[in-house]
Amino acid sequence: MNVTDYHTAGEPFRIVTEGFPEIRGTTVAERREYAMGSADVDAIRQLLVNEPRGHADMYGGFVVPGNDDGAHLGVLFWHKDGYSTACGHGTIALGTWAVESGRVPAPADGDTEVVIDVPSGRVVARVTCSGGAVDRVAFRNVPSYVDRRGVPVSTSRGEVQADISFGGAYYASVAASSVGLSVTPSNYVDLIAVGREIKWALDSQTVHPTDPRLSGLYGTILYDDLGQGAAGPHQRNVAVFADGEVDRSPCGSGTSARLALLYDEGRIGPGQVLRHESIVGTTFLGRVVEEVAGGVVTEVEGAAYRTGTATFTLDPRDPLGTGFTLR
Repeated sequence: MNVTDYHTAGEPFRIVTEGFPEIRGTTVAERREYAMGSADVDAIRQLLVNEPRGHADMYGGFVVPGNDDGAHLGVLFWHKDGYSTACGHGTIALGTWAVESGRVPAPADGDTEVVIDVPSGRVVARVTCSGGAVDRVAFRNVPSYVDRRGVPVSTSRGEVQADISFGGAYYASVAASSVGLSVTPSNYVDLIAVGREIKWALDSQTVHPTDPRLSGLYGTILYDDLGQGAAGPHQRNVAVFADGEVDRSPCGSGTSARLALLYDEGRIGPGQVLRHESIVGTTFLGRVVEEVAGGVVTEVEGAAYRTGTATFTLDPRDPLGTGFTLR
């Protein structure tokens, strides 16, 4: 099967448009449920995410039809442990790919909207081109909101307080300093360990009010607060999601989840911007663009770059089959 690889702020995204079995359903959410229960579909996910073709922090998606004619495409996001409900860095990569591949026509200069249906709803990627090249992408997410605050969690580093918020998926936000860490590559192993502990402690307690398919805690965001300026807050974070997978980018849906918390705290308002850094120093810019019933609509801006194309095969004689994962 043929794939096109991108990275968004350092986080990989493998785009797959063909070579996988039919994924049935009338909506992207239904197709996700089907894929989760299909051994044939999941074998393709495993083949593309596992070593030796991928790695424990690989990420990608199957391009599928949208829910209706209002969308340019739909996508099923996947990682080493299964299928996620949202993915901001993937949305930025898909918006870039849709324009660069010609799937969605775009002027050489100016903005083009790419409408993408994801399991959590419909998102819109505004792709800005300059001189015929994609310069940046800002996606407008499904509504984000605060779920719970100050949830106590026992960890191997003591009890911490977690704030739960939704940005297309649920995240627990915890100050890295509260577990004696900072968000730096030198603390990578320790950040993963405590992030996993928090995620699994709160996973079953996190229930979506209307759609059980969106329930469960997707990840833990450990953050450093780097101050507050006139333009808005400056923070650094690492998102530890699934079972110990680490986002190299500032995490797109996680940025939306952080914006909901910061708005609720009065830390960000109209016209202000969250400068959100990743553990590797890359940046997303986040804004609250509208207050809606129960939450806020956010916009997250970043850039994605194509890293290559590949054709993957599976030799029926290969004893490793669809591969393996080392963490």
